[in-house]
Amino acid sequence: MRHEAHFVEELTARHEVPVGKMVPLSMLEPDPEQPRGSMGDLSDLVASIREKGILEPLLVRPWRMDEERADDDAGQSPSAYRIISGERRYRAAVEAGLFEVPVIAMDLEDQEVREIALIENLQRKDLTPFEEAEGYRALAETHDYTHEDIATAVGKSRTVITESLSLLAIPVRVRSSAEALGIGSKSLLLEVVKAGSEGEMLELLERVAAEGLSRDDLRKETRNGGKQRSAASSAGRRKPYRFKFRAPDKSFTLNLSFRKSTVERDDLIGALEEILVQLRSEQSQEE
Repeated sequence: MRHEAHFVEELTARHEVPVGKMVPLSMLEPDPEQPRGSMGDLSDLVASIREKGILEPLLVRPWRMDEERADDDAGQSPSAYRIISGERRYRAAVEAGLFEVPVIAMDLEDQEVREIALIENLQRKDLTPFEEAEGYRALAETHDYTHEDIATAVGKSRTVITESLSLLAIPVRVRSSAEALGIGSKSLLLEVVKAGSEGEMLELLERVAAEGLSRDDLRKETRNGGKQRSAASSAGRRKPYRFKFRAPDKSFTLNLSFRKSTVERDDLIGALEEILVQLRSEQSQEE
Protein backbone atom coordinates (compact mmCIF):
# COMPACT_ATOMS: atom_id res chain seq x y z
CA MET A 1 0.00 0.00 0.00
CA ARG A 2 1.07 3.58 -0.59
CA HIS A 3 0.06 4.91 2.82
CA GLU A 4 2.56 6.32 5.29
CA ALA A 5 3.93 4.28 8.19
CA HIS A 6 1.37 5.68 10.61
CA PHE A 7 -1.42 4.26 8.50
CA VAL A 8 -0.67 0.57 8.10
CA GLU A 9 2.86 -0.28 9.19
CA GLU A 10 2.40 1.06 12.70
CA LEU A 11 -0.83 -0.92 13.09
CA THR A 12 0.87 -4.02 11.71
CA ALA A 13 3.48 -3.75 14.43
CA ARG A 14 0.70 -3.73 17.03
CA HIS A 15 -1.33 -6.60 15.60
CA GLU A 16 -1.06 -9.90 13.82
CA VAL A 17 0.35 -9.87 10.31
CA PRO A 18 -2.37 -8.55 7.98
CA VAL A 19 -3.75 -10.89 5.34
CA GLY A 20 -3.69 -9.79 1.71
CA LYS A 21 -6.10 -11.53 -0.66
CA MET A 22 -8.73 -11.13 -3.35
CA VAL A 23 -12.27 -10.85 -1.98
CA PRO A 24 -15.61 -10.80 -3.88
CA LEU A 25 -17.37 -7.46 -3.72
CA SER A 26 -20.42 -9.23 -2.30
CA MET A 27 -18.39 -9.97 0.85
CA LEU A 28 -17.62 -6.31 1.53
CA GLU A 29 -19.69 -3.67 3.30
CA PRO A 30 -19.00 0.07 3.67
CA ASP A 31 -18.51 1.44 7.17
CA PRO A 32 -21.74 3.25 8.22
CA GLU A 33 -19.66 5.55 10.45
CA GLN A 34 -17.33 6.62 7.67
CA PRO A 35 -16.47 10.29 8.29
CA ARG A 36 -16.58 11.16 4.62
CA GLY A 37 -20.04 12.45 3.77
CA SER A 38 -19.78 12.35 -0.02
CA MET A 39 -17.76 10.13 -2.34
CA GLY A 40 -17.58 12.83 -5.02
CA ASP A 41 -17.33 12.19 -8.76
CA LEU A 42 -16.15 8.60 -9.39
CA SER A 43 -16.08 8.72 -13.18
CA ASP A 44 -12.28 9.08 -13.53
CA LEU A 45 -11.64 6.39 -10.94
CA VAL A 46 -14.12 4.04 -12.63
CA ALA A 47 -12.36 4.56 -15.98
CA SER A 48 -8.97 3.91 -14.39
CA ILE A 49 -10.17 0.73 -12.70
CA ARG A 50 -11.66 -0.57 -15.94
CA GLU A 51 -8.33 -0.02 -17.66
CA LYS A 52 -5.83 -0.97 -14.98
CA GLY A 53 -7.80 -2.56 -12.14
CA ILE A 54 -7.41 -1.76 -8.42
CA LEU A 55 -3.84 -0.60 -7.85
CA GLU A 56 -4.16 -0.07 -4.11
CA PRO A 57 -5.78 -2.72 -1.87
CA LEU A 58 -8.69 -1.81 0.37
CA LEU A 59 -8.08 -2.01 4.10
CA VAL A 60 -10.81 -4.11 5.76
CA ARG A 61 -11.59 -5.93 8.97
CA PRO A 62 -13.75 -8.95 9.79
CA TRP A 63 -17.32 -7.80 10.31
CA ARG A 64 -18.68 -8.65 13.75
CA MET A 65 -22.42 -8.70 13.23
CA ASP A 66 -24.37 -7.81 16.38
CA GLU A 67 -27.46 -9.75 17.43
CA GLU A 68 -29.95 -7.08 16.33
CA ARG A 69 -28.47 -6.94 12.83
CA ALA A 70 -28.31 -10.73 12.74
CA ASP A 71 -32.05 -10.92 13.39
CA ASP A 72 -32.75 -8.36 10.65
CA ASP A 73 -30.62 -10.30 8.18
CA ALA A 74 -32.03 -13.71 9.03
CA GLY A 75 -31.84 -15.96 6.02
CA GLN A 76 -29.30 -13.74 4.22
CA SER A 77 -25.54 -14.20 3.86
CA PRO A 78 -23.84 -11.48 5.92
CA SER A 79 -20.87 -9.57 4.55
CA ALA A 80 -17.57 -11.01 5.65
CA TYR A 81 -15.62 -7.73 5.87
CA ARG A 82 -16.29 -4.10 6.66
CA ILE A 83 -14.27 -1.47 4.79
CA ILE A 84 -11.91 0.68 6.85
CA SER A 85 -10.17 2.47 4.01
CA GLY A 86 -10.99 2.54 0.30
CA GLU A 87 -14.75 3.03 0.03
CA ARG A 88 -14.35 5.13 -3.15
CA ARG A 89 -12.38 2.29 -4.76
CA TYR A 90 -15.07 -0.14 -3.62
CA ARG A 91 -17.91 1.91 -5.12
CA ALA A 92 -15.98 2.55 -8.31
CA ALA A 93 -15.21 -1.19 -8.60
CA VAL A 94 -18.93 -1.96 -8.29
CA GLU A 95 -19.71 0.57 -11.02
CA ALA A 96 -16.89 -0.78 -13.20
CA GLY A 97 -18.40 -4.27 -13.00
CA LEU A 98 -15.57 -6.01 -11.12
CA PHE A 99 -16.27 -9.28 -9.33
CA GLU A 100 -13.51 -9.10 -6.72
CA VAL A 101 -10.95 -6.64 -5.36
CA PRO A 102 -7.63 -6.90 -3.47
CA VAL A 103 -7.86 -6.27 0.27
CA ILE A 104 -5.65 -6.26 3.34
CA ALA A 105 -7.59 -7.70 6.26
CA MET A 106 -6.77 -6.65 9.82
CA ASP A 107 -8.53 -7.36 13.08
CA LEU A 108 -8.79 -3.90 14.67
CA GLU A 109 -10.66 -2.34 17.57
CA ASP A 110 -13.50 0.10 16.85
CA GLN A 111 -11.51 3.12 18.00
CA GLU A 112 -8.58 2.22 15.75
CA VAL A 113 -10.96 1.86 12.81
CA ARG A 114 -12.43 5.31 13.41
CA GLU A 115 -8.95 6.73 13.80
CA ILE A 116 -7.76 5.27 10.49
CA ALA A 117 -10.90 6.36 8.65
CA LEU A 118 -10.50 9.88 9.98
CA ILE A 119 -6.84 10.08 9.00
CA GLU A 120 -7.56 8.75 5.52
CA ASN A 121 -10.32 11.29 5.12
CA LEU A 122 -7.88 14.05 6.08
CA GLN A 123 -5.48 12.94 3.35
CA ARG A 124 -7.99 13.76 0.62
CA LYS A 125 -7.08 16.58 -1.71
CA ASP A 126 -10.61 17.95 -2.08
CA LEU A 127 -11.24 18.86 1.56
CA THR A 128 -12.29 22.42 2.28
CA PRO A 129 -10.14 24.28 4.83
CA PHE A 130 -13.00 24.05 7.33
CA GLU A 131 -13.45 20.27 6.83
CA GLU A 132 -9.72 19.86 7.34
CA ALA A 133 -9.77 21.91 10.53
CA GLU A 134 -12.74 19.97 11.92
CA GLY A 135 -10.94 16.70 11.17
CA TYR A 136 -7.84 17.83 13.05
CA ARG A 137 -10.02 18.88 15.97
CA ALA A 138 -11.64 15.43 16.00
CA LEU A 139 -8.23 13.75 16.19
CA ALA A 140 -7.22 16.05 19.03
CA GLU A 141 -10.42 15.79 21.05
CA THR A 142 -11.51 12.22 20.34
CA HIS A 143 -8.16 10.46 20.02
CA ASP A 144 -5.98 12.72 22.21
CA TYR A 145 -3.63 13.70 19.40
CA THR A 146 -1.23 16.60 19.96
CA HIS A 147 -0.52 19.00 17.10
CA GLU A 148 2.73 17.12 16.57
CA ASP A 149 0.89 13.77 16.47
CA ILE A 150 -1.55 15.10 13.88
CA ALA A 151 1.29 16.46 11.76
CA THR A 152 3.00 13.06 11.76
CA ALA A 153 -0.24 11.21 11.02
CA VAL A 154 -1.21 13.26 7.97
CA GLY A 155 2.30 14.02 6.72
CA LYS A 156 2.20 17.80 7.21
CA SER A 157 4.14 20.27 9.32
CA ARG A 158 3.07 21.22 12.81
CA THR A 159 2.70 24.83 11.68
CA VAL A 160 0.19 23.79 9.02
CA ILE A 161 -1.87 21.95 11.63
CA THR A 162 -1.85 24.89 14.05
CA GLU A 163 -2.83 27.31 11.28
CA SER A 164 -5.68 25.06 10.17
CA LEU A 165 -7.03 24.78 13.71
CA SER A 166 -7.01 28.58 13.99
CA LEU A 167 -9.74 28.65 11.30
CA LEU A 168 -12.14 27.20 13.86
CA ALA A 169 -12.30 30.70 15.34
CA ILE A 170 -14.26 31.81 12.25
CA PRO A 171 -17.99 31.95 13.12
CA VAL A 172 -20.42 29.62 11.34
CA ARG A 173 -22.08 32.52 9.54
CA VAL A 174 -18.73 33.62 8.11
CA ARG A 175 -17.92 30.05 7.03
CA SER A 176 -21.24 29.81 5.21
CA SER A 177 -20.58 33.13 3.50
CA ALA A 178 -17.12 31.98 2.38
CA GLU A 179 -18.60 28.81 0.88
CA ALA A 180 -21.43 30.74 -0.82
CA LEU A 181 -18.93 33.18 -2.34
CA GLY A 182 -16.69 30.33 -3.51
CA ILE A 183 -13.76 31.40 -1.33
CA GLY A 184 -11.90 28.24 -0.37
CA SER A 185 -8.29 29.42 -0.24
CA LYS A 186 -6.78 28.55 3.12
CA SER A 187 -4.24 31.38 2.87
CA LEU A 188 -7.02 33.92 2.31
CA LEU A 189 -9.10 32.55 5.18
CA LEU A 190 -6.09 32.72 7.51
CA GLU A 191 -5.99 36.44 6.83
CA VAL A 192 -9.75 36.80 7.25
CA VAL A 193 -9.63 35.25 10.73
CA LYS A 194 -7.28 38.07 11.79
CA ALA A 195 -9.92 40.69 11.02
CA GLY A 196 -11.42 40.46 14.49
CA SER A 197 -15.18 40.80 14.54
CA GLU A 198 -17.71 38.78 12.54
CA GLY A 199 -18.83 41.88 10.68
CA GLU A 200 -15.29 42.74 9.60
CA MET A 201 -14.71 39.17 8.43
CA LEU A 202 -17.87 39.27 6.32
CA GLU A 203 -16.87 42.63 4.86
CA LEU A 204 -13.45 41.29 3.87
CA LEU A 205 -14.98 38.21 2.23
CA GLU A 206 -17.34 40.38 0.18
CA ARG A 207 -14.42 42.51 -0.96
CA VAL A 208 -12.39 39.42 -1.88
CA ALA A 209 -15.27 38.21 -4.04
CA ALA A 210 -16.01 41.61 -5.59
CA GLU A 211 -12.48 42.94 -6.05
CA GLY A 212 -10.45 39.75 -6.34
CA LEU A 213 -8.20 40.63 -3.41
CA SER A 214 -5.13 38.44 -2.93
CA ARG A 215 -3.57 37.19 0.29
CA ASP A 216 -1.10 40.09 0.26
CA ASP A 217 -3.96 42.54 -0.27
CA LEU A 218 -5.74 41.09 2.74
CA ARG A 219 -2.61 41.31 4.85
CA LYS A 220 -2.47 45.04 4.14
CA GLU A 221 -6.20 45.34 4.82
CA THR A 222 -6.01 43.60 8.18
CA ARG A 223 -2.84 45.47 9.15
CA ASN A 224 -4.27 48.88 8.24
CA GLY A 225 -7.64 47.91 9.61
CA GLY A 226 -6.03 47.09 12.93
CA LYS A 227 -4.42 50.52 13.05
CA GLN A 228 -7.68 52.21 12.12
CA ARG A 229 -9.59 50.22 14.74
CA SER A 230 -7.01 51.19 17.31
CA ALA A 231 -7.32 54.87 16.37
CA ALA A 232 -11.11 54.61 16.33
CA SER A 233 -11.05 52.91 19.69
CA SER A 234 -8.89 55.67 21.10
CA ALA A 235 -11.25 58.27 19.65
CA GLY A 236 -14.17 56.41 21.14
CA ARG A 237 -12.57 56.61 24.55
CA ARG A 238 -12.27 60.43 24.42
CA LYS A 239 -14.20 61.96 27.29
CA PRO A 240 -17.33 64.01 26.62
CA TYR A 241 -16.93 67.79 26.88
CA ARG A 242 -17.70 69.17 30.32
CA PHE A 243 -18.30 72.84 31.15
CA LYS A 244 -17.70 73.88 34.73
CA PHE A 245 -18.52 77.23 36.26
CA ARG A 246 -18.03 78.30 39.86
CA ALA A 247 -19.53 81.53 41.14
CA PRO A 248 -16.95 84.09 42.24
CA ASP A 249 -18.40 84.02 45.73
CA LYS A 250 -18.42 80.19 45.62
CA SER A 251 -22.14 80.16 46.32
CA PHE A 252 -22.81 77.67 43.54
CA THR A 253 -21.12 75.52 40.89
CA LEU A 254 -22.52 74.73 37.45
CA ASN A 255 -21.53 71.57 35.54
CA LEU A 256 -22.68 70.85 32.00
CA SER A 257 -21.84 67.59 30.26
CA PHE A 258 -22.15 67.26 26.48
CA ARG A 259 -22.25 64.07 24.42
CA LYS A 260 -19.71 65.53 22.02
CA SER A 261 -16.03 65.68 22.89
CA THR A 262 -15.65 69.14 21.33
CA VAL A 263 -18.12 72.01 21.87
CA GLU A 264 -17.96 75.47 20.28
CA ARG A 265 -18.65 78.60 22.34
CA ASP A 266 -21.90 79.23 20.43
CA ASP A 267 -23.07 75.71 21.34
CA LEU A 268 -22.31 76.40 24.98
CA ILE A 269 -24.20 79.73 24.96
CA GLY A 270 -27.13 78.05 23.21
CA ALA A 271 -27.26 75.35 25.86
CA LEU A 272 -27.26 77.91 28.66
CA GLU A 273 -30.01 79.89 26.94
CA GLU A 274 -32.13 76.74 26.66
CA ILE A 275 -31.73 76.23 30.39
CA LEU A 276 -32.86 79.79 31.09
CA VAL A 277 -35.88 79.40 28.81
CA GLN A 278 -36.87 76.16 30.56
CA LEU A 279 -36.49 77.69 34.02
CA ARG A 280 -38.52 80.80 33.14
CA SER A 281 -41.23 78.61 31.58
CA GLU A 282 -41.53 76.52 34.73
CA GLN A 283 -41.59 79.69 36.88
CA SER A 284 -44.46 81.20 34.89
CA GLN A 285 -46.45 77.99 35.21
CA GLU A 286 -46.03 78.00 38.97
CA GLU A 287 -47.22 81.59 39.20
